Amino acid sequence: MTRKIDLPYKDDFLLSLQTSNYSPETTYNYERDLEVFEHFLNQDLRFPFRNITKRSIELYKAYLTSVDRKTAKSGKAMTRLSAGSINRTLSSLRRYLAYLIDMDYASPIAPEAVKLLKMPRRHARVAEFEALVRLIESPNEFERSKPIALRNRAMLETLFSTGMRISELVSLNRDQIDRTGRIFIRGKGKKERFVYLTPRAQKHIKAYSSMRSGDHPALFVPYRGRNVGQAQARISPNYLQMKIKQYRERLGINVPTSAHSFRHGFATYLAEKGANPAAIQILLGHESLHTTTRYVHASDKYAEKTHRRFHPLK
Repeated sequence: MTRKIDLPYKDDFLLSLQTSNYSPETTYNYERDLEVFEHFLNQDLRFPFRNITKRSIELYKAYLTSVDRKTAKSGKAMTRLSAGSINRTLSSLRRYLAYLIDMDYASPIAPEAVKLLKMPRRHARVAEFEALVRLIESPNEFERSKPIALRNRAMLETLFSTGMRISELVSLNRDQIDRTGRIFIRGKGKKERFVYLTPRAQKHIKAYSSMRSGDHPALFVPYRGRNVGQAQARISPNYLQMKIKQYRERLGINVPTSAHSFRHGFATYLAEKGANPAAIQILLGHESLHTTTRYVHASDKYAEKTHRRFHPLK
């Protein structure tokens, strides 16, 4: 029987992530990505880990782009991975190799030898401001149930008012909002920051709160659960994404728009009004200003106005 190849010290690496206070979800993602690499090594046992070369990595990239690859759970892949998904998998491998070197274990290649794919440059997908406003207001038009309309409107108002992530929104508790509309949240990577509600968003949260019953700590709760006693009953991110898609399609907005698009729109339209990039960085909770600039996309209308105003041969 052929012996299966396992990555050396993989369990130690995952343990180091846990002890470094990485979230269980992040640790699981690293584990899943490394299992995909193990499947690659075990196909025909062509690549013992100690013999990996730069060419092996290029073959691994080809493996990741193939529909014949195995998933982390040993199933057959049904679709091709995007460049972003491949780069995340390669980044996990780089982090693992860096761990081996940090611990003075043998590593067949340097982490920087694992080159990431060049990401395709796409036209920014941020709906025009007027379209976003229509989308935010659309629950009042499309929802038959008034409590659901008020709740969904309040959720969209909160997303665009604060620029928070959808995960931060659905985990939001009522006691996190102070009287001035300031919200203290713990975001991605357990980083803490303040975000701020506009008076408009505060008004819609108040209207929704006056309609909801129960003492559930969550700010936004499913209405099927009015009488639910479980402390964990919250709005599902999938529900909100599905509703945004429905509203967008019914409004005829042709720019693909998701909950994350509200975060991009928040940054974009603050910047268009002259907001300091460093302030936007703080509000979004980014460590790097470079990350923030990727969120700020000048709208087509703003670009057109700039062209007409400043072109030297106008």
